[in-house]
Amino acid sequence: MRNNRGFTLIELLIVMIILGLLAALVGPRMFGKVGKSRHQAARAQISMLETALETYRLDVGAFPTEAQGLEALRKQPQGVRNWDGPYLPKEVPPDPWGNPYEYQYPSDNSDFEIISYGADGRPGGEEESADIYNWKNPDS
Repeated sequence: MRNNRGFTLIELLIVMIILGLLAALVGPRMFGKVGKSRHQAARAQISMLETALETYRLDVGAFPTEAQGLEALRKQPQGVRNWDGPYLPKEVPPDPWGNPYEYQYPSDNSDFEIISYGADGRPGGEEESADIYNWKNPDS
């Protein structure tokens, strides 16, 4: 008498269908959380950059010019006195999508602007491609 220990094709297909249904239900929810967590990470990085810029201003007496940019937080710009940096422990990070943050000074909306253009890296956009500003409340 032969003792077969294996799965039939029907059993394998049923398991694959169940796994496919689970992936279809859980997958979109998880990917939605990835986009949201990237936005939260960008807000946290922007907040860190704001703190560093405020400290720079306290030492130097003004914010970095747009030409000096955020690099002024790591390397002393020429002709700047009272610089007591570096104001960031590491290089200026890219946003969570790998794009550089935009720095604008002066700004119409705030003393300065730090902007991440989201997943698409371009101004405008919605959801994961929505722009993130240091002065703009995410709920507005």
